[in-house]
Amino acid sequence: MQTDSSFTFVLFGGTGDLSMRKILPALFEAHRAGGMLADSGKIVAVARHVADRAAYIDWVNEHVKPHVSKNGVDETAWASFLERIEFVKIDLGNPEDFTLLRDALSSRPGIRVFYLATGPSLFVPICRALASVGLNENSRIVLEKPLGYDLKSSNAINDAVGEIFAEEQIYRIDHYLGKEPVQNLLALRFGNVLFEPLWRREWVESIQITIAEELGVEARGDFYDNTGALRDMVQNHLLQLLSIVAMEPPHSMDSDSVRDEKLRVLRALKPIDPRDIGKVAVRGQYHAGVIRGNAVPAYATEPGVKQDSTTETFVAVKVEIENWRWAGVPFFLRTGKRLADRVAEIVVNFRAVPHSALGASALRGGANRLVIRLQPNETIRLYCLAKQPGEGMNLASVHLDLAFDRFFREGQMEAYQRLLLDVINGRLALFVRRDEQEAAWRWVEPILNEWAASNKPPKPYASGTWGPAAASAMLAQHGTCWLEEEN
Repeated sequence: MQTDSSFTFVLFGGTGDLSMRKILPALFEAHRAGGMLADSGKIVAVARHVADRAAYIDWVNEHVKPHVSKNGVDETAWASFLERIEFVKIDLGNPEDFTLLRDALSSRPGIRVFYLATGPSLFVPICRALASVGLNENSRIVLEKPLGYDLKSSNAINDAVGEIFAEEQIYRIDHYLGKEPVQNLLALRFGNVLFEPLWRREWVESIQITIAEELGVEARGDFYDNTGALRDMVQNHLLQLLSIVAMEPPHSMDSDSVRDEKLRVLRALKPIDPRDIGKVAVRGQYHAGVIRGNAVPAYATEPGVKQDSTTETFVAVKVEIENWRWAGVPFFLRTGKRLADRVAEIVVNFRAVPHSALGASALRGGANRLVIRLQPNETIRLYCLAKQPGEGMNLASVHLDLAFDRFFREGQMEAYQRLLLDVINGRLALFVRRDEQEAAWRWVEPILNEWAASNKPPKPYASGTWGPAAASAMLAQHGTCWLEEEN
């Protein structure tokens, strides 16, 4: 990950929540590690609510510093990191202000990275303003989600941005693709002979992909009430994870080889008949409840949420892939807010043995499974059966762990850190290509349309639970259950 490439990293939305919690801390960690960022590389923050660089540095010290280095801040490294930061005050609604940015960057060598940590409504105006002052050449643009509200609006943004930046200049970021266990999933599948022969319909019974949050909508009620869980999580994070789990081996790890295989999966998703949406998709909305001993309010009472809102805060959906490898294997995707735990994981349930001379335990579905935990602790765990000590031949579940902190002395790289380094170094493999995004929207849209046309409200679930009972019933129809329901 080391680079000698000079760069200028321009951060639009420099005082936003994403910059405070993720982007600037990730750049600091890359700086602190040494060698990951060229010494000449600079960070130019763009905002309008701060007067000058001194005021911006004060803001960084107050708001960003608490989010870096869990074990304390290296003050020497922090001071040298602040020296990288410059500031330009711009009103994004005034294209003429972009001449100030052009002048600030005119003497800077190397590649320019423009990170749009703003609302999607500003993506096109910012790109057009950059082009108006000639800053779209020798540059890369990073777009945060959500990229559009549906297929039509997503295409409109991509069309407009694509008129200014070539596809190879556009980095559509999905931070889940930068997580270490996702990288290890690729290594596990394509670097070992052990799993690949089993990674197919003959040996896999079902696959679950879960992204669960304990938090509610917090201060994002206005945004979330116009978005919902299907747009916010399924269309991007969950379908991207599914495509990596199900993809064919690429001939190399270059960007288009990997993304071509992901696209084939997304295009092979079985279209959902609107008449069947009630059978294969569950939407829910959290009510008041208790999480870790604390009472939490219902979604409908959150600030910014419309009265009688039917926005879903929970989605569980059954997905099928119509290709030779995966035909007939159900993929169950699930995400929700105010659930019982904060966890993101991929569960691969292998089929039971065809005959057991060792009792019924070996015939139980899921006795052999692979659990890839993405958060909060990043591990890969393989479950199998072994004989219990003592008399008789009684089987019990045991597991093998790949705990990264035990095998590798160097610390794991946080997802945003990896992805930002990839942008600076021009590596596109972990970013979403336009045709992938279109395929995902095309599959999701019938569900969105059916829910919009339906008079049925989301199914209620108490905060602190695992969502509506209908999500469990959907798996029960296939003779399986969610991982936490196993015991």
